[in-house]
Amino acid sequence: MADFRSSEIINKPVHEVFNYMVTMENAPELMPYVVKVEKQTEGEIGRGTKFIETRMVRGKNIKADVEIIDFEKDKTYTTRSNANGLITEYKYAFHEIEEGTQVEMEANVKTSGLVAKLTKRFIVNIVKQEDGSQLQYLKEMLEK
Repeated sequence: MADFRSSEIINKPVHEVFNYMVTMENAPELMPYVVKVEKQTEGEIGRGTKFIETRMVRGKNIKADVEIIDFEKDKTYTTRSNANGLITEYKYAFHEIEEGTQVEMEANVKTSGLVAKLTKRFIVNIVKQEDGSQLQYLKEMLEK
């Protein structure tokens, strides 16, 4: 079961919405705490593509390794990020509908260690606060 979810209808074609989202360098426009994303692997974006994400967390730049772990062009992709042992997976699904594209996001946060397990709900709430509105920002960006 997902730790949190969101969904938006965007008045643009599926391929346009998918391409914008999967171009991870656009993440700072969708996630305010992300400062930049740098692609680390050569070639087209797909399963196995790796990135380094830099976030501003309490006034400090924190880097995370991000990898696309599942990918089906114009349909779905999943990213997994690892920032100092905090693993976050975002699964995105794209559906062509009459109005354009319905995008669904499902987030899963994985913690390790007893203290992390005890504070998981708190950590999930922080992640949701930081990244939970990304589909709303996507809609605003693409429809303006």
